[in-house]
Amino acid sequence: MLNRRHIRAKVMQILYAQKSNTSEKALSSQLQQNFEHMYSLYLLLLSLLLKLRERAEDHQQKAKQKFRPTHEDEHPNTRFVQNALLVHLAESTSLASKLKHYNIDFWEHDGEYVELLFQEMMQSELYKFYMNTSQTSFKKDTDFVVELFKEIIAPNEKLYDYLEDKNLTWIDDLPVVNTALVKLFNKFRENSPETYFTPLLFKDKDDEGFGVLLMTKTLNNAERFNEEIILNTKNWDKDRIATIDFVLLQMALCELQEFPTIPAKVTINEYIELAKEYSTPKSNVFINGVLDKIVREYKENKTLNKKGRGLM
Repeated sequence: MLNRRHIRAKVMQILYAQKSNTSEKALSSQLQQNFEHMYSLYLLLLSLLLKLRERAEDHQQKAKQKFRPTHEDEHPNTRFVQNALLVHLAESTSLASKLKHYNIDFWEHDGEYVELLFQEMMQSELYKFYMNTSQTSFKKDTDFVVELFKEIIAPNEKLYDYLEDKNLTWIDDLPVVNTALVKLFNKFRENSPETYFTPLLFKDKDDEGFGVLLMTKTLNNAERFNEEIILNTKNWDKDRIATIDFVLLQMALCELQEFPTIPAKVTINEYIELAKEYSTPKSNVFINGVLDKIVREYKENKTLNKKGRGLM
C-alpha cells in the first residue's frame, strides 16, 4: 500500500519534528506508529462506506414499518445496498478482522457524520441517476462507488475537519489514502480475492525496513552530511535555507552514500517531488541544483556508492 515516496515523506516528518534528546528507539517507534496511523485512516474510510450501506438498509427497514407504508416503502430500490463492491466489503472476513484489530469503531460514536454523508448522497444527482438506471452491471456498481467517493466523501469539509481533530497526521495522509482507495476501487473485479481490500502495509520486507534504515542512517551521519551541504551551498546563507530543505538534503545524501542499490537519478527525482509538496515554491529548484552538483562531483571523483548497471 505504501510506496517509497510515502515512506520518505514519513521519515522527513519525523526528522523535521525531532527533538535533540529523543532516542533513536523512540523515533523508530514513532515512525512505525505513523505508518500504522495511515493504515488506520485507510480502514476508517472503508468502514465509512460500510456504514453508509448499513444506514441505507436501516432506512429501508424503517420505511417498511410505517403505519401506512407506500408501495415504494414495501418494495424499495435495493440497488445501493446490493452494490457489488459494497457487498464484497460487507462480506469480507479479512476486512472485519482488520477493523477489529485496529479498533475502527469511530462511526459507532460519531454517527452524525455517517448521517451527514448519507443525506448528501441521497440528494445528489449521482445517486438518483444510479438508482434509476434500468440496466445494472458490475462495472456500473464500481463506477458509482468511485464517483461517490470522489464527489461526495473525499471533498466533504466536515469530514475533513473531523479527521483533523482525531489525528493531525491524517491530514497529510489523506491525499495518499484517497488515491490508494480510488485505485483499488477502479481495479476491483468480480473474481478479486476476499482479501483484496486488506493489502499489506508494505510491498515487501525491503520496503518495510527502508524507513527506519533511512532515518537512523541519516541521524547517525547528520554531521557529515551537514558539512557537505554547507560546502555545496556557499552562495546561500545557511540561516536562509528552509529547515525542511536541509532535512531533505540530509536524507538525499544518505541515500546517495548509504543505499547503493537506489539509482542516483531516482533519489534526486524523489526529493525534488517531496520539496514541491512539502517545502517552499522554489525549494525543488534549490534541491535539484544542490544534488545535481553533488552527484557530478561524486562521479568525477569516482565516489558515488552505487552498484549494478544503470544505477549511476
